[in-house]
Amino acid sequence: MSDVAMTKPGHGTPSGLCRRLGRFYRASQALRGLTLASPALFVVVTLLAMPIALLVLYSFWTQNYVDIDTTLTTANYEKIASRTIYLKVFLRSVGISGLVTLLTVLLAYPLAYYVAFDVKRRKVIWLILITLPFWTSYLLRVFAWKIILGYDGVINSGLAWLGVIGEPLEFLLYNPTAVIITLAHAWAAFAILPIYVSLEKIDRSYLEAATDLGDGPVARFWRITFPLSLPGVIAASIVIFIPTVGDYVTPTLVGGPSGLMIANLIQTQFSKANDWPLGAALAVASMVTVTLIACAFVLIAKKLTERIG
Repeated sequence: MSDVAMTKPGHGTPSGLCRRLGRFYRASQALRGLTLASPALFVVVTLLAMPIALLVLYSFWTQNYVDIDTTLTTANYEKIASRTIYLKVFLRSVGISGLVTLLTVLLAYPLAYYVAFDVKRRKVIWLILITLPFWTSYLLRVFAWKIILGYDGVINSGLAWLGVIGEPLEFLLYNPTAVIITLAHAWAAFAILPIYVSLEKIDRSYLEAATDLGDGPVARFWRITFPLSLPGVIAASIVIFIPTVGDYVTPTLVGGPSGLMIANLIQTQFSKANDWPLGAALAVASMVTVTLIACAFVLIAKKLTERIG
């Protein structure tokens, strides 16, 4: 009987095995999804995970003059913990990024609200106009703000021409305020778009029901619109906060000594100081800390959303 079964077509033959595997593949939605995602996963693993793993490995090595000692040690992390300058600069970076996130979201929300609720026609054109200034180079926009805030820049020249000031204002440039203004403008589009999408998806019947129940515009906004738009606000905040902590171009060009951030110290270790292990340790410590802050923010925002809902 077994001999007959073995000779039946599709049993134990390579073609039968292939057909069974094909049926299993078609029946498994997870396997098909994994196959579709495999190119992206390969890119993520090779271009992101491997460099990060190498960075972590470097952070446990030490620089010995011109050579690198590959003995695993936590000396770099101990050095970071023992020197207050690193903590001071990192707290400044978090503070600047937090203010940039807050300012950008506060400025982006009204514009996103206007496009989502008040613009009835040609919304695509409005979105294109909103993102149009960001089609230029990031570096050019930073230089533009340097010209605007400079000693002989647009603001000082305009105020002097109007007779408001007798000599140029020196506090506009090369300080944390200049960094906050420049970064807020540079990342504005990244805040407007997710907030707009969140507002656009709100069911307008909820607002009509709130109006029928006697809610005014302000009460309707705080009870209906804002809670339902919180996912977009949270997404915009994370998208802005995480990259701005690691920004080093803007602090270099408009920040001055008082506006330097943690990324500038990391860049210095990799270039001028030629201490790659210490730079890697600073980078890893910053990534871990920023990740913890972002996770805490998401959890707090989630609890707040559940309470408001």
